[in-house]
Amino acid sequence: MNVLKTYSIALSYKVTSFIKGQSICKIQKLKLKKLSIIIVFLTTININAQEKGYEIGFQLNEYQNDFGIGLQLTSPYIFNENVAVRLRTNMMYFQHIDSKSLEYTWTPYTNISLGVFGHRAMIHENIALYGEGGIVGLLPSSNLTSKDLYIGGYGLFGFEFYFIPEFSYFIEAGGMGVDAVADKLPGKPIYSNGFLTSVGFRITFRHRNE
Repeated sequence: MNVLKTYSIALSYKVTSFIKGQSICKIQKLKLKKLSIIIVFLTTININAQEKGYEIGFQLNEYQNDFGIGLQLTSPYIFNENVAVRLRTNMMYFQHIDSKSLEYTWTPYTNISLGVFGHRAMIHENIALYGEGGIVGLLPSSNLTSKDLYIGGYGLFGFEFYFIPEFSYFIEAGGMGVDAVADKLPGKPIYSNGFLTSVGFRITFRHRNE
């Protein structure tokens, strides 16, 4: 139990430090505090309900046309093993033509999502199907937009493939709406909206009973 608490606190610290370190994202202190509260909420939810049950993961994403990499943390199941909460954070890259050099470049930005998903339905001995939905906050680069924060929602379904009970690969597809607009670029392109895909792996700290 102490190991799980320590890992959760360490992940929360890394996510918060990462956000603070983004010099291109001028995030107001109040908004940063709200994001920190969300992180603390996830890492403490139902912590005494189960001694095992947290999951950590890594993902590669594509949101609209933007490539990204990120980490995720999943709470133990609650409400009689039917619902869990998942926190994700991603470093995304928006490809565009630089207004000064007139060459293509990647501009990084961050998103953080908090979602709820139901109990996995096992469609095969080692394959599970699940759905997930929630809110997402986008922390844009000051080189792209004049806003500090966009709030929206997302929904997805995923397949999870288990080779051993403690380790799985996953594939996800869905959609998100954030209304993010790069109003500092020619044409004011919309980004990080529409279709999303994600692949990655998860490590669980308990044996599954499915």
